Amino acid sequence: MTKTLPITKARADLPLLVNKAKTRLDEYVITVNGIPAAALISAAEYESWKETNEITSDPGLMKAIKEGEEDFKKGRFITFEQLKKDLKLNV
Repeated sequence: MTKTLPITKARADLPLLVNKAKTRLDEYVITVNGIPAAALISAAEYESWKETNEITSDPGLMKAIKEGEEDFKKGRFITFEQLKKDLKLNV
């Protein structure tokens, strides 16, 4: 759940908020004069959002993902076990 707090409270509690964002994945919207101005999220969550944005911004990659989803729906795939057999791997 995202919590909203004024910048004065965020400034006073910054070390605690950063720790909670990092360890519990808490999210905070920080307001200035009652207006949302910034967000505090974990670095891991931020990196995940950046990666998602990069993927969704790549038309070729999105097309490949959609084609893969269609292949899966139509049963055009092999299992990992079958792949190991096909490649004669004893993993």
